[in-house]
Amino acid sequence: MAKAASATRKSKALSLHIGLNAVSPAAYGGWSGELAACEFDAKDMAAIAKSQGMRSTVLMTKQGTRANMLAAMRKAAKQLKKGDLFFLTYSGHGGQVPDVTGEEIDKQDETWCLYDGQLIDDELYFELSRFSAGVRILVFSDSCHSGTVTRARPRTPADPGAIGRSKMMPPAVALRTYREHQQFYDRLQRDVAKVAGKAATADPDSVLAQLAVSPRLTAIAKKFNPSVILISGCQDNQTSMDGEQNGAFTEQVLNVWNHGQYRGNYAKFHAAVKAGLPASQSPNLFTLGAVARFLRQQPFSV
Repeated sequence: MAKAASATRKSKALSLHIGLNAVSPAAYGGWSGELAACEFDAKDMAAIAKSQGMRSTVLMTKQGTRANMLAAMRKAAKQLKKGDLFFLTYSGHGGQVPDVTGEEIDKQDETWCLYDGQLIDDELYFELSRFSAGVRILVFSDSCHSGTVTRARPRTPADPGAIGRSKMMPPAVALRTYREHQQFYDRLQRDVAKVAGKAATADPDSVLAQLAVSPRLTAIAKKFNPSVILISGCQDNQTSMDGEQNGAFTEQVLNVWNHGQYRGNYAKFHAAVKAGLPASQSPNLFTLGAVARFLRQQPFSV
């Protein structure tokens, strides 16, 4: 009877959508990082989730704090079991802090710029690893995780004559923010490394950044019980662009999805999104864990 009950159990799906049109200047050395479309991105991703039967949580700008995000993720991790789905989206600035645990080849940890402080990639990696075996996790990251080299901002595809707003935290701001809050960010990295037991081992960038497949990521995949698909806004050496109604990446996701008319799997979906964006912003697809079956599914299916 127990086996029959588990076999007929209906999959549960939860989603978390974070959109920040600004951050607290107190947490970023006086920088507020205004953007225009990130809240729209979060609302539109939540609309897709709800249309597919997911129970959604949306955190907008001032609600998009470190504590609120981590609490929502931990609550979901406790509730979801094998076969369930967790859909996580972020739209906002991407940043970096110096790596103090010796994991990163480029000596930088990638971050999401939440309202009251950055979430380091190590933390997100660890929080995702809390989910049970067999849970499907889909992450859409419409943010920038470029290095500190200054680049010319690409022109937006919507308006070839205008210079768009980049979602990259300016390197000078990143440096100032880290300097003013160094003890906090250094302690975060060391605490996560201590709990996870992975200091000086694997590079966890795969969860936040946009990575190509490389041998150094093999160890990470083995550590993951859940199945993770990440579709990012751009490559690691590129910039994700903001817009008036949606970020460039999110806008193309919505176009391809076409109000649920899209038919195909995740690999084809990623290819279609990528095809609709310029060479200056080329979304990546990365996976962790046992994802073969997950990748063959219709996007957003519970």
